[in-house]
Amino acid sequence: MSFDVNNIRKQFPILQTKIGKYPLIYFDNGATSQKPQSVIDCINTYYETENANIHRGVHHLSQVSTENYEEARKTIQAYINAKKDYEVIFTQGTTDGINLVASSFGKLLNAGDEILISQMEHHSNIVPWQMLAEERGLVLKYIPMNEAGELILDQLGELLTEKTKLVSVTHISNALGTINPIAEIIEAAHKVGAKVLIDGAQSLQHMQIDVQQLDCDFLVFSGHKVFGPTGVGVLYGKEELLNEMPPYRGGGDMIKTVTLEKTTYNGLPHKFEAGTPNIIGGIAFGKAIEWLAEQDLKGIKQHEDELLAYATEKLNEIEGMRIYGTAAEKGSTISFLIEGTHPYDVGTLLNQQGVAVRTGHHCTQPIMDFYKIPGTIRASFSFYNTKEEIDQFIIALKKAVTMLS
Repeated sequence: MSFDVNNIRKQFPILQTKIGKYPLIYFDNGATSQKPQSVIDCINTYYETENANIHRGVHHLSQVSTENYEEARKTIQAYINAKKDYEVIFTQGTTDGINLVASSFGKLLNAGDEILISQMEHHSNIVPWQMLAEERGLVLKYIPMNEAGELILDQLGELLTEKTKLVSVTHISNALGTINPIAEIIEAAHKVGAKVLIDGAQSLQHMQIDVQQLDCDFLVFSGHKVFGPTGVGVLYGKEELLNEMPPYRGGGDMIKTVTLEKTTYNGLPHKFEAGTPNIIGGIAFGKAIEWLAEQDLKGIKQHEDELLAYATEKLNEIEGMRIYGTAAEKGSTISFLIEGTHPYDVGTLLNQQGVAVRTGHHCTQPIMDFYKIPGTIRASFSFYNTKEEIDQFIIALKKAVTMLS
């Protein structure tokens, strides 16, 4: 199998879009990915010929929808190499998955117990733990980072104690692109008996993740960042932990029996999937993972690494440029500022030239506070992007800087 970016691009209809007179250059993949035609067709077909509620009907459409939904679960199970399909819990996304663990696993924690996260987390992996710590009297600790945007793991041994019950860290920083050494963190956490949650929102679309090999206890990720639809995600959890955790929400499908006096709960995965789910979201997510599994994953990584190196080199040629996040191990994300310009102004002028980037604090205000800046311009690449697009981006960026000078 060989990687052919032009063939890949043909499968994404939105990449043919024009913004005014300019062809779209989509460098906001860290916020959401675009969708291949096969995923779009899957969504259309479902609503045209298959739409029905699942798990409850004996009629044909319900059975077809149920079968497709559960097949999607198995597809995702196989892709991340979970032991059992019922270790894959459908959620609304990464944020929902973290909140599920905070709410449910959090009920097993007691005052004085410790949770360890890092200084570079997305707000979704900070706020739920702050809320839980305040509610249950827990101690929240942070792994610090250095100027390069790397976690200072020399301090990990001091931060991990017998009171540490959970370590929750991002695999790849959405703001800096840093790839964290999660295998090392997992091993260290397990030595003190702590469980580990990995935020895979920025990693699953760029690299293969094997949950059994990593031995992580939880993994969360979102469909819309992995070429699937919005409003759906996955929480992977080890079977024994999920069985121990109480339900997150109550309602239909998560019950075994209900009387006016008492309710008994369903088994996995339904215990955590109350109510009618985002059915086509789950099915289309499975289709997206199926499509991704068919691609040249080694070629994807090589191509994205080349895009990152090429863009970094070109950006560093611009006077007044500062790139934030210079870790030795990085994903295909670059955050930067140019002296004398405001990120919002630059982003607006880039948009007028067809270039989509993200500006602001990227839901990582502690990172911005660390660097003493209000925000950055972020260009985040996917494997359907090209060096030619980077060249046009640099031309547009230089024009924007000139206009703002």
